[in-house]
Formats: sequence, C-alpha cells, structure tokens
Amino acid sequence: MPTVLAILPAGFEELEAVAPIDLLRRAGAEVTVAALGATIHVTGRNGLTMHADTTLDALGENIFDLLFLPGGPGVALMRADPRVRAAVLRHHQADRWLAAICAAPAVLHDAGLLAGRRYTAHFSVASELTAILADQRVVADGHLLTSRGAGTAIDFGLMLITQLVSPEKSAEVACSICA
Repeated sequence: MPTVLAILPAGFEELEAVAPIDLLRRAGAEVTVAALGATIHVTGRNGLTMHADTTLDALGENIFDLLFLPGGPGVALMRADPRVRAAVLRHHQADRWLAAICAAPAVLHDAGLLAGRRYTAHFSVASELTAILADQRVVADGHLLTSRGAGTAIDFGLMLITQLVSPEKSAEVACSICA
C-alpha cells in the first residue's frame, strides 16, 4: 500500500489534518503522522491535541509516496523550519506526491515549486500566492495537490486517494462516509 507522511506543527488546523489522514487510512494507505516539534503530542489551533506516531527528526530522510502538509497557524512553523523545506524538495526530486491545504501551499511556494503551476490555497495567503485558483476546491497539477481549507478537507482527502490509490477506491471510501 502507498505510504504517506503527514507533518503536524503546533497550531495545525485539525479538520485539515484529521480528515485526509482518516480517509487515506480508510483507503489502506500507511500514514505516518510526524510531529514537527520535539514531542509526539501536538496541539492544533482549536486546542485538540493529537498523538503523532513519531517526530520528524526520528524519520531522518525517509521518502514516502506522498508528503502531506495541513494548514492553520502552524504553517508559519513549517515555513521557518529547514527540515520541512528539505523534505519537500527531497520528495519533489524523487517525483513523489506533494499535498498541501489551506495556507500550506505557501511552503511549496517557498521551495520554488508553484511557479507556472495550477494550485489553490486559503485566501489568507493570496497576497503571496497571487495565482490561486480561488474558485477551485481542490487542484491537481502533476504531483502537486492543493486545497483551499477546512471546508474542503473531505474533497481533498478523496482526491488524494484518487491520485495515490485509485478513483475506484476513492469512490468506495466516499460511499462509505456518505460523501
């Protein structure tokens, strides 16, 4: 089954992280949730604390089939962390899927990966990401997968399954949750 790395910084947007992780696991993907910080307990923007599987440091330079970045105020921590940029570039160079929702496409922008690409993101980063497709809930362009925010998290998770596993598995998962 495909492997996924989800990076959780403090202040992550809970819906944007949990919905895609849950859906990917329903589809059979092996999802590893890595805390950006030093401990495996990560508190999101709305006070929910998640128990990550590991820390980003403990993973070293492992490559996954998909690297997933949730949004929320914690995006600022990901943007400031050279390990996240290195992981993004490592996965890009290995021609693996990169997925970012809400403000997290800014991390892809910082790595120089959005120039000339189709993408969407949350309106809060529109001044930096001037080519946002604001009318699109989810956008796939090559191996870059983006989405607008918490309200699009289910659509985004299903698109990740479509791209990473199959359209049939995505439809099966969608049916199972009445989406």
